[in-house]
Amino acid sequence: MTAQSSRRPPRPALRWILMLVGVAVVFGGVLLFKAFFAKQTNNFFDNMPQPAAAVSATIAKPQRWAEGGEAVGTLVAVNGTDVTTEAGGVVRSIEFEAGQPVAAGAVLVRLNTANEAATLKALETSARLAETQAHRWQQLGKDKLVSLDEVQQRTAAAAAARAQVEAQRALIAQKTIRAPFAGVLGIRKVNLGQFLAPGAPVVSLQQLDPIYLEFSLPEQLIGQMVDGTSVRATVDALPGQSFEGKVTAVEPQVDTNTRNFRAQATLRNPDGALRPGSFAKVGFDLGSEREVVVIPQTAISFNPYGNAVFVIGKVKRKPGEKDMQGKPLTGDKLVVTQRFIKTGNTRGDLIAVTSGLKAGEQVVTSGLLKLRNGAEVTINNDVRPAADAQPEVENR
Repeated sequence: MTAQSSRRPPRPALRWILMLVGVAVVFGGVLLFKAFFAKQTNNFFDNMPQPAAAVSATIAKPQRWAEGGEAVGTLVAVNGTDVTTEAGGVVRSIEFEAGQPVAAGAVLVRLNTANEAATLKALETSARLAETQAHRWQQLGKDKLVSLDEVQQRTAAAAAARAQVEAQRALIAQKTIRAPFAGVLGIRKVNLGQFLAPGAPVVSLQQLDPIYLEFSLPEQLIGQMVDGTSVRATVDALPGQSFEGKVTAVEPQVDTNTRNFRAQATLRNPDGALRPGSFAKVGFDLGSEREVVVIPQTAISFNPYGNAVFVIGKVKRKPGEKDMQGKPLTGDKLVVTQRFIKTGNTRGDLIAVTSGLKAGEQVVTSGLLKLRNGAEVTINNDVRPAADAQPEVENR
């Protein structure tokens, strides 16, 4: 056998297989190392001690509140309208000042009545003639010199003439525009020499004392809100002032869209401080006092699926627990637990809790967004939200 024939034939497939195995080993090692490193990193962050979140807190306190509620409403004039004219004409004189109070029946505007006055004189002359003729024919009728039918025709003609006179006088009276009720005038909307069409507005007139307060309430209170219920109203334009009144009317129908009903209270307003159209906050009492658990409204997370608070409690630390610097920690720690509650009426910054929380339990009042169930916290009450049943905004 020759040396050339003793050589093995080349095997390229084997070389390719060995090369692929080598590449797989190299890349597999890289991937295993990366996975191991990622796992160790995750374990480090999972077990890394979290710093305690600084929050403010308060104790849920029992208080005695009268059963009632709050609502928002709108002030409405007992009588309010745009004074208009029934008959058209040219403005001859304006006899009021914008913004002044007026009595019922006071003259506001006079329209030109020259043509109507001349027509009235002619009608009065015709009426007097018809009266004279009717009287003469009545005498002739008594003497049987004319028929009864002729007497009745003359009498009817006289009555028609008098009616035309009265109609003309009424037309002239319509061209003297008067205040329909006592109140305060607004800004005038007419000028001298201007032609006013029937129904055109002249000036706004509002009766301010007393004044109505209209507000809406949920249908669950329709049996408790009755005539005579006392209400308290405040308006943003008059901070620090409260106005007392009583419910004088309750709408018997519930709105099918909102499931609310409307109530109307009457307030005294002798100085005209309350103005129609103003927004008002309404408070009212519906029954005797009862004990409730109250907390600040800032302590509650209001959610569509339910309202919740973070309750603070003490738990023992795990053995060997360390802080961020690796120093061992001892003693109990403060941990928050999220708890769903049911809320009731509000009063200023406070809100009543009807279930889910007991008096004496400590709840977080600020810093809720950075908390989760079971998070460790530290309490810092140097700066915390206000919790006043009757807060007053300070002007600065």
